[in-house]
Amino acid sequence: MNIYIGNLNYRVREADLKHVLEEYGTVESVKLIIDRETNRSKGFAFAEVPDENEARNLIAELNGAEYEGRQMVVKEAMPRR
Repeated sequence: MNIYIGNLNYRVREADLKHVLEEYGTVESVKLIIDRETNRSKGFAFAEVPDENEARNLIAELNGAEYEGRQMVVKEAMPRR
């Protein structure tokens, strides 16, 4: 399942976020979205969690949780339209 993680502190790094997510299950990948012009984080990321039960548990546990001083938004990512 592809998961959206939003409202991240701009200092958060992919490796740190992956470490937090892995406490709730297997995480295949984490992709922090970077602004091309400024080369800074846009404050959100996507993670791929292969096991749907682990993904749903991760969403339930981390949505609204505080990380690096900000309350994360964690939900299933929807395909682009």
